[in-house]
Amino acid sequence: MVVLKFGGTSVGSAQRMKEVANLVLTPEPKVVVLSAMSGTTDSLVEVANCLFEKKNEIAANLVEGLRAKYLQIVEELFSSIEFKTKGKDLIKSHFDYLHSFTLDSFTLHEEKAILAQGELLSTALFHLYLAEINTASVLLPALSFMRIDKDLEPDYFYIKENLNRLLSVNEEVQLFITQGFICRNVYGELDNLKRGGSDYSASLIGVALQANEVQIWTDIDGMHNNDPRVVDHTHPIKQLTFDEAAELAYFGAKILHPSSILPAKKANIPVRLKSTLAPDAEGTLITAQSSGSGIKAVAAKDNITAIKINSSRMLLAYGFLRKVFEIFELYKTPIDMISTSEVAVSVTIDDATHLEAIQIELAKYGNVEVDQNQTIICIVGDFIRTDKGVANQVFDALKKVPIRMISYGGSNHNISLLVDTDHKKMALQNLNTLFS
Repeated sequence: MVVLKFGGTSVGSAQRMKEVANLVLTPEPKVVVLSAMSGTTDSLVEVANCLFEKKNEIAANLVEGLRAKYLQIVEELFSSIEFKTKGKDLIKSHFDYLHSFTLDSFTLHEEKAILAQGELLSTALFHLYLAEINTASVLLPALSFMRIDKDLEPDYFYIKENLNRLLSVNEEVQLFITQGFICRNVYGELDNLKRGGSDYSASLIGVALQANEVQIWTDIDGMHNNDPRVVDHTHPIKQLTFDEAAELAYFGAKILHPSSILPAKKANIPVRLKSTLAPDAEGTLITAQSSGSGIKAVAAKDNITAIKINSSRMLLAYGFLRKVFEIFELYKTPIDMISTSEVAVSVTIDDATHLEAIQIELAKYGNVEVDQNQTIICIVGDFIRTDKGVANQVFDALKKVPIRMISYGGSNHNISLLVDTDHKKMALQNLNTLFS
């Protein structure tokens, strides 16, 4: 069994959807996980925001605009009158449901029902298209097997038992279609795995089925050694370890959602990154096996805030760091980097929602300085203890870039540096010399 996940751009038009159909028409059994068509989730978020603000008429107009786009997709996707009619009926059902939310008051639970429509639409249309081209497939409702627990973590036992049950009643079928992103919570209510959750869905499905491989298909031919949006002449990396890929995904590589690595790593299921635009390209294979030591890739994470707490009372003070971390825990704000000295501690966060309240709490323990518009530059590889000159290579490449913080030694796979975002491009371009 192979699990294939296709992102929003991969199913972003009728033509793209047809190309995906060609890619999945191979004999081995597979589960195909689809995201919403590109742009759909953003449009649905806009609809929900209007409803929260009681701008129901604007929301209704947005729904009708999106309906028109999907009706055009139906015209382009299907050839026969029969399937065009079925497609239009499908669109009517979903968009009449969406329109119904504009006629009454609106709640948070209903927002999640609105956001789920993107994946429900893409999978239903794809399943219908496969039927038109006489390809047998089964549409597996993710809401029948994908569930999170009270801590918002995947319920692995529930997912495994229910997914395998659904497959067992369709043993004669080799092709299954299901939704990414959406799930139910512990109360049985419609919920989701947050943004990027389709990658996560694919990984969880792969674990539940003990798949031979999980494939993540996007419009990029693998995970690159640097950010191709900023740096010229980057190239895809043939092989990475789970830890290396997780570091790159967390620190800015957009091709893969960070959460999707952990389940596959625990179950030791290979993850392959492929491109729908270049399906014959090798892509990137992610496994437990290292492909050698040294620097392999660079990623950058923007919108970082650096917070420095300076306090002479810190010297020899037991529990100081615990008190600092408890403040971030109180406001559910994760820390990316940390650097300490005798009289100061600096941390970085990527969520400044509660920054003002955090500053007030931290001020009880010393002077607080805040720098926003920062970027974490993450240099990833397999840095074994006996390696020599790795740090020297990095700092030599960045000798003209002011560095705000450094994190080195906490992981064998990551050297992290904090720079002002204005220096990001220079830093990434200079580091690219390490691969040339």
